[in-house]
Amino acid sequence: MEVAPASSARFVPGQEPQTHRYLGAAPPAGLAAAAPDPAPAQDDYIAELQRLAGLRDAGIITNDEFEAKKKQLLGL
Repeated sequence: MEVAPASSARFVPGQEPQTHRYLGAAPPAGLAAAAPDPAPAQDDYIAELQRLAGLRDAGIITNDEFEAKKKQLLGL
């Protein structure tokens, strides 16, 4: 008896119509979509803003780029 790896799928001839019916279906109720990454803590925002300010002060990014990223981080 041949055993397929757990990551592979095995299709039985004649069941293609059933397979295609499920391909577009929602996942079963027990399988939730992956949760988004948790929002960074406030300290992370501060550290990132300080890092970006350093890049701006060193001339690596422009003030406009800094302000745009700051607004994105702060959700403004």
